[in-house]
Amino acid sequence: MSGVPLPAGELKPGNRRGRAGQGAGNKAVRHLPRPLLTALVLACAAAVAWFSCGGGGAPGTGPPAEDEADRGVPVIAGVEIFPADNPWNTDISRYPLHPNSADFIASIGAGGRLHADFGTFWEGRPIGIPYVVVPGTQPKVPVTFDYAEESDPGPYPIPPDAPIEGGPGSTGDRHVLVLDKDHKLLYETWNSWPQAGGGWHCGSGAKFDLTSNALRPEGWTSADAAGLPILPGLVKYEEVAAGEIRHAIRFTCRRTQRGYIHPATHFASVFRDPHLPPMGLRLRLKASYDVSPYPACVQVILRALKRYGMILADNGSDWFLSGTHDPRWNDEELGTIRGVPGSAFEAVDTGPIVTG
Repeated sequence: MSGVPLPAGELKPGNRRGRAGQGAGNKAVRHLPRPLLTALVLACAAAVAWFSCGGGGAPGTGPPAEDEADRGVPVIAGVEIFPADNPWNTDISRYPLHPNSADFIASIGAGGRLHADFGTFWEGRPIGIPYVVVPGTQPKVPVTFDYAEESDPGPYPIPPDAPIEGGPGSTGDRHVLVLDKDHKLLYETWNSWPQAGGGWHCGSGAKFDLTSNALRPEGWTSADAAGLPILPGLVKYEEVAAGEIRHAIRFTCRRTQRGYIHPATHFASVFRDPHLPPMGLRLRLKASYDVSPYPACVQVILRALKRYGMILADNGSDWFLSGTHDPRWNDEELGTIRGVPGSAFEAVDTGPIVTG
């Protein structure tokens, strides 16, 4: 167990979307040749990160392939997740503070606690947002939308058994994320329901070209309230196991203002209070915050929050970080992230707020 102080009470998973949740002997080691000793140290460090949050993985799984681990941008199934200069992949550790930083943090809750809204299972249902990788030959099926005017029209290559956030019986956001690895396209839907005759009916949907930095049209939503893609902002087991997250992380809060900052393109609020955070707001864990008391896997997440920060993407529970569902997570260790208070964060200035 970590020495991290935890707040009283237990936080449960589940956001709700708002539109208008040992050694072989020291002597032997000392006399190893220096190159071999260096390799041994690096291998041990990788092993610590790999086993810390999940016990080493299920049979047939392992750390990411070397070509994926060594890329400068996040990679899934051989696909680079947006260019290196995309906002999701931008190092904001030296960005200036937003002039309203203190107000934004106070609004979300300086005394609140960070929460990992992902993991294994809670009361029998999966925690986190799943995704599925398909080949370019995956058949496309009809998709209809409640918000058709702000959705990219179908058909979408969604398999009939695509994993749904929260499971097939979920009454939550029911996101479905599909990565077409051959065409490097990302398809995402919200409130997704498979239809008896084939195809899907969804609240909204969006398609993203992962080779481009193009944004959604101004004022358009996506499968997320802010008009952002979801997959690029998820904490994934494989990248934590590899020891580094190279992108910003998606997060939610309960109350937002009627405004957004690019790369967001949509607000989801009637409140014009400038002290409330806008969609697309970028928060950063303060450089001075000590991450050393936390388990190795949580340190990986916290280091990413110092370098890449987190982006406000939806209305939901305050300080909830998004990640993938994976049975390999160690929920107890992920839970220690609740030791991080809201006061440990600051807002950075990434551009003007677009209001409506």
